[in-house]
Amino acid sequence: MNKQPLIQLQNASVAQAEHLVLKEVNLEVMPGELVYLIGKTGSGKSSLLRAIYGDLPLRGGSGMVCGHDLTKINRKNVHQLRRDLGIVFQDFALLQDRSAASNLDFVLDATGWKRGKTRENRIQSCLEAVGLGTKGYKMPHALSGGEQQRLAIARALLNEPHLIVADEPTGNLDPETTEGILQLLHSLVQQDRAVVMATHDHLALKRYPGRVMECVGGMMNEKLSIAG
Repeated sequence: MNKQPLIQLQNASVAQAEHLVLKEVNLEVMPGELVYLIGKTGSGKSSLLRAIYGDLPLRGGSGMVCGHDLTKINRKNVHQLRRDLGIVFQDFALLQDRSAASNLDFVLDATGWKRGKTRENRIQSCLEAVGLGTKGYKMPHALSGGEQQRLAIARALLNEPHLIVADEPTGNLDPETTEGILQLLHSLVQQDRAVVMATHDHLALKRYPGRVMECVGGMMNEKLSIAG
């Protein structure tokens, strides 16, 4: 069985309002790949990720993500795209008035899961997958920064996506906690998922090798390729 690309961008342009951020972006990501996006603040890393998960429309070119045509994504159907990928943010983006398990339950509610044992088991298995199996009752403020990011990754895994998009997922974490999060993301790649991660942590590139794409001067180029 031939694997299909999870991301396929061809001559894609990404804009914020009227400002063209990136142009002529060509990117193909296959299952089992780890792809780093690097570049200075404001170089377009986050904008590109937002385009991939349907938060910014393509201004030109074409793009397919998990079988969805980005040129046809709108507010009414973007949820269909987001069911097929997981998103991890730098600031965790957790619901502070709900427990860890309830944060995950909220997502399953929004993506159409029926209530019952299957749903409860899915929440527990995702918590266990990120090392939070006994902490589902805790509120986010009672978790450490690293645990909150693990919870955010658990949330991204709920619908068993083949693609994880992570925007500076270790940006607010100390070095030791960062290592644990990088190990967790790398383990997903070894499960034949793809991870596309924007990062300023260039040490991560050496510890967990992958493809490196650099955003600079409104363009994105493959900087170097390291076999994992």
